Amino acid sequence: MKCPRCDSETIRKMVDAPVDNAWEVYVCDTCFYSWRSTEDPHVHAKFKLKPEDIPNLQVIPPVPPLEK
Repeated sequence: MKCPRCDSETIRKMVDAPVDNAWEVYVCDTCFYSWRSTEDPHVHAKFKLKPEDIPNLQVIPPVPPLEK
């Protein structure tokens, strides 16, 4: 199995459905993309990643806590 976003083969099953094993969730350990087994994981070419480019991507700043 290959990751739909970066084509890496470092895929692991993260979790099974809580009822009747209706689906599984898979995650890529390279780009952290995740999807359910019941989905057709299609990533538009514009959003594809190359594994060698991932370390150079910008970091998204964390969302600050809500004010009370």
